[in-house]
Formats: sequence, C-alpha cells, structure tokens
Amino acid sequence: MRRILRRLVTAGASYQAADVVSRLLALVTLPLYTRFLSSGDYGTAETLVMLVVLGSIPLRLGLAEAVVRYGRSDRVASVALTTVALVTTVTCLVLGAFAAPLSQLVLGYRDPAILAWTIVGLWAFTNLEMAKALLRLADRRRLYMASTLANVGLTVALTATLVVGLDQGATGLVAGNFAISAVVLLALWGTRLRRDLRLPRPRDLRARLTPLLRFGLPLVPADAAVFALNVVDRAYLLRVDSASTAGLYALAIKLASVVVIVVRGFQMALPPLAYAIDDDDEAARLCARVTTLYVVATGWLVAAVTLLARQLVGVLAAPEFARAHEALPWLALGWALLGLFSVLTVIAGRAERTARTLPAAAAGLIVNVAALVTLTGPLGLAGAGIALCAAYAAMLVVAYALVASVFPLPLAWGRLVHATAVMTATTLVAELLLPTTGATGLVSRLAAAVLIGPSLLATGWARPAERAWLRVRVVRLSGRARPLPAGR
Repeated sequence: MRRILRRLVTAGASYQAADVVSRLLALVTLPLYTRFLSSGDYGTAETLVMLVVLGSIPLRLGLAEAVVRYGRSDRVASVALTTVALVTTVTCLVLGAFAAPLSQLVLGYRDPAILAWTIVGLWAFTNLEMAKALLRLADRRRLYMASTLANVGLTVALTATLVVGLDQGATGLVAGNFAISAVVLLALWGTRLRRDLRLPRPRDLRARLTPLLRFGLPLVPADAAVFALNVVDRAYLLRVDSASTAGLYALAIKLASVVVIVVRGFQMALPPLAYAIDDDDEAARLCARVTTLYVVATGWLVAAVTLLARQLVGVLAAPEFARAHEALPWLALGWALLGLFSVLTVIAGRAERTARTLPAAAAGLIVNVAALVTLTGPLGLAGAGIALCAAYAAMLVVAYALVASVFPLPLAWGRLVHATAVMTATTLVAELLLPTTGATGLVSRLAAAVLIGPSLLATGWARPAERAWLRVRVVRLSGRARPLPAGR
C-alpha cells in the first residue's frame, strides 16, 4: 500500500508541477492586473474563462475520462482525439456566427470581440485537455510538462502585453488566456500527437467509439453540473449584483489556488492508479486510505488560508479588492470538498455505475442555487462561498449513499471526525482570539496554522506505525542538518 501511495504522490506531483508554476505566476501577476483592470473588467473576464471550462465538458463527450479508463491502444486514442476535434470545430464555427447576440445574452451588452475570443478559447481549451489526457495515459511526463510550461510562460507574456501595454481590458485578459493555448495545441498536433489525429475508419469508429461513449457520456451531465457550481455563483453575482462583486469573488477563487493545486494533482493522479489495480478490495482500501490523508492535508491548508486570508489579499491585490477575503476561506473549503467527490467518482467508474454521480451533482447544483438566492443578500461574498460549500456537502452525501451501496468504501470514520474536529477547533479559536492586522497578527496566525500538525499528534490521531515512520523521518532530517564537528 505504501508503494502505491508513493506512486500516487509522485504522479500527482509530476503532472502538477507545471500547474503549480502556472498558479504561482497567476498569483504573482495579480497585483499587476488588479491595478490595470477594474474589478468589473476582472469579473467579466474571469466569468467568461469559467464558461469556457464549463462548455468544454459536454464537447469532450466524456472521452478523456473513458480513454484513461480503457484506452491502451493507438487506435482508441485516435478515435477519441479525432472525434473531439471534429465536434469542437463544427460547434465553435456555429457559435462564432452568433458572437454578437451571444455577448448580449451572457454579458448584458454587445461585445462580439470578447465573445469571439471566448469561442476560440472554447475550441483550444477543449482539444488541449484531450491532448493532455492522452499524454498522461502514455505517461509522457516530460512532454506534458514542457508543453504546459510553454503555454503558461507565453500566456503570461501575451496577457501582460495586451492588458498593461495595449490597455485592452477584459478582452485582453480573455485573448491572452487562450491565444497561446491554440498555438500550443497545434504544435502538439503537428508533432507527437500527429499519428493520433486522423479520420478513423468507419469500422474503428463503431467498434471503438461506442464503448468509450457508453462509459463517458453518463459522466458528462454530472461533470457539467459539478463544474457549474464554479460558474453559477459568478454568473449570478455578475447579473444580479454587479461585475465588481463578481470580480472580488473571482479574485478570492484565484487566491484559493494553493488548495486547488493539491486537489487537481489528486484528481489527475488517483484515477489511473485506482483503475490499474485489479483487485476491487485493494482498490477500495487504497481509496479509503487516500481519503484520510487527503482530508488532513487539505484541511490543514484550508485552515492556513482561513487564518491568513486578509494578509493574502492585502499582499497580492490592489486595495480596491480588499473585501475579497470574506469569501476566501469558504472557497478554499469548497475546493477541498470537491476533491473528496473525485474519490466517489473513481469508485463509480470501477463499478461501471458512472450514471450514479448525476443525481449527486444535480442535488449539489440545486442546493447551490437555492443557497445563493438565500444567503448572498444578507451575507454578500461570504454568502456565495457558504452556498458553494453547502452544495458540495450535499453532493458528497448523495454520492456516497448511491456509490457505497454497489462498491463499499471502508472509510476510517473515527480518524476523519477526529482530524476534522481538531483542525476546526484550532482554526475557530485562532480566528476569534488572534489579532487580524500587523506583524503580530501575521506571525501569531501563521504559528496557529503550523501548530495544527502537532495538535493532531498530541491528541492521538496518528497510528503507532505512522508515528514510527514520522520519527524515522525526523531523525534522518536532523542527521542531515547536524553541523560538522569543529576543526573539519
């Protein structure tokens, strides 16, 4: 089991290395963008970017997930990659013809230029996600990392030029996000994925596409509903409140990236590893063990983000965005809850009951909309964040009830409750008693976040074998750090 967990961490870190760089650059450039963009422009651009990600889910037809589950041959990859390329190209050409009225529908005013770039982004992002899935399947980590880092670096350069140098506002931010993605996609198609991008023979199309769609299509409504939770709140704030409020909320989501990095790495690494295990009982034990470790890791991060929310916003954003800290803790918690849903999705995939995730996703979306309408008025940005957490919690309850009945998951409930209670109590006490500003506030809150780990150990959360493993690591680290004797 330890070897499998090591593979999980290694694979997740490998595929997330470029994403870490991407999100760090996004955080570093926030002070720049928030000084050259109004909160309204920022909210508009970020909402359109999220709509692109949401729109890409049905266009992929669930084929990326199906290929990871079943695709071990070049012919399967070719069918999936070419099908998605054809579907996205036709769809985006049709959408492009209606860019002006679509902009009126989405934004409330006509701006065909920004919608045209959004449609380009939809085409590029969808096909690039498909290409990345095939690179992960083939374990081409170097190419995956090189293409992602090139995309990130060139995107930052182009976006800075458009927003800062040419004063293109929200349009520049959207265009900068997606123009380079299209170039990187074409480069991948023209090099390493060229042999996979070809029109399949009718016999291959029927024989290989049908089982892929049978697995992938039931995932589409559920995935779309899950991701809609990340869009409906911003779209609601954009149209019902203001673009400025949506911008503050979008900034808070961006600052929750430290949690997103862990969640995304977990989501990418777990499915291939869990599907590769032949024995169902062993796969269930792996998912249960990973769930426990995941709750501790992300819970610790959420606690740190909660305690340091004001400082993060103050350092990384213009003063106009100061209120964004109100939503930041709730958004960090929401992202952590989303990662737990990934465990249940993998279990449903192993049991070939992918349709069972749809009721859970639908329940979450309904709860989110209802909570948004109820809480946003009295609580503002924090209300929108609480609505998101309530939606993910409802989604987890329904999904667990549906999935666990066909594939039992031996969760360590006692340890999960223990860890959650310790982290929650520590965070609440520190939030209520410690100062919120100045050097004293920063140092004391950082110390409170660090002390969560020792608090878990002091209350007996760790098992004897885990304590022994930790002692060995501490001894090794202290030995490496030991100073050289005098005279040497």
